[in-house]
Amino acid sequence: MAEYVGAVDQGTTSTRFMIFNHDGEEVARHQLEHEQIMPKAGWVEHDPIEIWERTSSVIQTALSRANLTAADLAAVGITNQRETTVVWNKNTGRPYYNAIVWQDTRTDKIASRLERDGHGDLIRQRAGLPPATYFSGGKIQWLLENVDGLRADAEKGDALFGTTDCWVTWNLTGGTEGGRHVTDVTNASRTMLMDLETCQWDDELLALFNIPKAMLPEIVSSSDAEAYGVTDPHGPFHAEVPITGVLGDQQAATVGQVCFAPGEAKNTYGTGNFMLLNTGEELVRSNAGLLTTVCYRFGNNKPIYALEGSIAVTGSAVQWLRDQLGIISGAADTERLAGQVEDNGGVYFVPAFSGLFAPYWRSDARGVIVGLSRYNTNAHLARATLEAICYQSKDVADAMEKDSGVKLEVLKVDGGVTANNLCMQIQSDILGVEVSRPVLAETTCLGAAYAAGLAVGFWKDTDELRANWHEGNRWKPEWNDEQRAEGYVGWRKAIDRTLNWVDVDAD
Repeated sequence: MAEYVGAVDQGTTSTRFMIFNHDGEEVARHQLEHEQIMPKAGWVEHDPIEIWERTSSVIQTALSRANLTAADLAAVGITNQRETTVVWNKNTGRPYYNAIVWQDTRTDKIASRLERDGHGDLIRQRAGLPPATYFSGGKIQWLLENVDGLRADAEKGDALFGTTDCWVTWNLTGGTEGGRHVTDVTNASRTMLMDLETCQWDDELLALFNIPKAMLPEIVSSSDAEAYGVTDPHGPFHAEVPITGVLGDQQAATVGQVCFAPGEAKNTYGTGNFMLLNTGEELVRSNAGLLTTVCYRFGNNKPIYALEGSIAVTGSAVQWLRDQLGIISGAADTERLAGQVEDNGGVYFVPAFSGLFAPYWRSDARGVIVGLSRYNTNAHLARATLEAICYQSKDVADAMEKDSGVKLEVLKVDGGVTANNLCMQIQSDILGVEVSRPVLAETTCLGAAYAAGLAVGFWKDTDELRANWHEGNRWKPEWNDEQRAEGYVGWRKAIDRTLNWVDVDAD
């Protein structure tokens, strides 16, 4: 009997493959970054071919390092950067254009026009999302309007759309030789094209974006023994392995953090920050700037919903310090540098590079650094960057409390940034609540593995998954109420300075 489950995590900056045992412990992993393509201000793209090559490589390397083969895997799960949009030809397997990344803002006029023409309320009601550059619908429309020949191919069914889970699944299951064109309900819920109640593509929403239904994948459950097929023996696994679980990355982290009960929440710190609150089978409409989304759907059970606060730029702000400013050589340097000062020295950094997401939803915003004086150093900027991660999460946590009436008692955290102990202490200080990190902080891959393993009986139920969760560290607030209030006043003043920077209504 196979003793392990594997999971692909196709993320915004890298792709990894991880292997887990029955206790949810990591057995092996390999991870590779891919290029961030930025042809214009506000445009962010990835090369889908590079992503597929990286996926193949990390699978083969992780298996080799663990001295395992596909026969040792009971199943494979997939998790992914969610709204990033790929369109490719089903006959050639070639993309028509680079993947347009969720951070990309080129569709700001499309989103603004939808709101201005009175369609915003329909999209919010039907899809649970505001018209925004973040989501896939506008990106598909932009591609159809700007890539020669794409619309004709889409209408006759030769052009396929998918988020990166769909692209990876299609390639893993054979590509042009019978690859499965499917996506799970969590990824479909991020397009502005799916009806949250029926969990099916909505014809009225498709008409708003003028998108042919023939190019869309079939929507299936997040954990399903049959829906996704098996891997192609000629692919990176060199054998047939069932793909039985797919979840968008933030929903996968929610499953990995075993937030299966209504009222349980987690915050993932990656390229962006994403806080999800499980609302059970109840579809809760937000009045405070959050998203209503599908949390997961296991087999034929009813979908479980969530409220989500999505923040575009957090960990990628640290990457910006490294790649664009050159004041650090690696992410770990921020903790050392920020630790050289006791506070931010009056400096606030709002990294609204892609506008502001939850709870503001302002595509006209752009990044600002305010409060500078001759006194300030690169250490103050490093600390302001960590504080920006935490203040943005406070904005979302406050909105979540307004919508749900649930007061946060402890925040479960995961993701790469949580390795920064100073950042987690700052998060506890700013929120005024305790912060808890599990032993395995990379819960995104684990959640995809859990979804895959549940479908084939590798784990019998969610209680077995709960037994795998163990706390690795906990931080308690050290700031007093006055410090907390004063700091937040400065943050809100900084937010105000970001607004109305770009005129998104101009044609």
